[in-house]
Amino acid sequence: MIKTIDVKSGETAGLYQYLSSAITPRPIAFVSTIDKSGNKNLSPFSFFNVFSVNPPILVFSPVRRMRNNTSKHTLDNVLQLKECVISLVTEDIAQQVSLSSCDFDSETNEFEKAGFTEIKSDLVSPPRVKESPINFECKINEVIPLGEEGGAGSLVLCEVLKIHIDETVLDKNNAIDPLKLNIVSRLGSNWYGRTTKDSLYEIAKPISRIGMGFDNLPEKIRNSKILTGNELAILASAESIPQKISPENNLSSFEKHTIAKQLLLDGKYEEAWQILL
Repeated sequence: MIKTIDVKSGETAGLYQYLSSAITPRPIAFVSTIDKSGNKNLSPFSFFNVFSVNPPILVFSPVRRMRNNTSKHTLDNVLQLKECVISLVTEDIAQQVSLSSCDFDSETNEFEKAGFTEIKSDLVSPPRVKESPINFECKINEVIPLGEEGGAGSLVLCEVLKIHIDETVLDKNNAIDPLKLNIVSRLGSNWYGRTTKDSLYEIAKPISRIGMGFDNLPEKIRNSKILTGNELAILASAESIPQKISPENNLSSFEKHTIAKQLLLDGKYEEAWQILL
């Protein structure tokens, strides 16, 4: 059975829960802002991502409160003072970040409430978060309202002016190590995700070549009852069918595909092809 929700017909009950639970995992923007009176605000938003590199643009979206259709203090602040600092959320500070999301009044400083340390920014007025390993100082280029009812978001387009990275999260090549960064992701309801070695794996991107695709796989491989779509995609990422260089074997089709499956899981792609040919 398939559950279908017709949003256009007004069937929106539970829509937030379905959307926030389906579009996962999401990174969390921990946003520092200041209002025109100088009140500081610090609040997390999981409707967040990077949308451009040149210029460097981060986008997050504060959603209007469902219960009374009011806007978040962060949105009010960026409309007044078009600056912010976006910090990343690690497992070490996740509970503090959750505490900062309480609906405090606009004059409450969440840095103090949630036990965070302010660091003066170089180019913008809002402070950075010392406990976060990566802070982005940003100017607000544009705020795009997406609706007027409760639940409507506003896209806040932030141009990155300066990035501060704690070198302890870098690897020997000066790149960010995801395990050292230990970022937390947001799922639906009360669920969050950890960055662990078991949860990560690499997929080589075929940037320098064009894969031949499923349609060019030999039929006996393409119609395999053992190899999954993911495993067939690894084979189909080759530019062409490789030449047979290993000796012929007397293995059955079932045996060939079973051995190839394990070889693919072990990252031995060329060996898998030779077994299958």
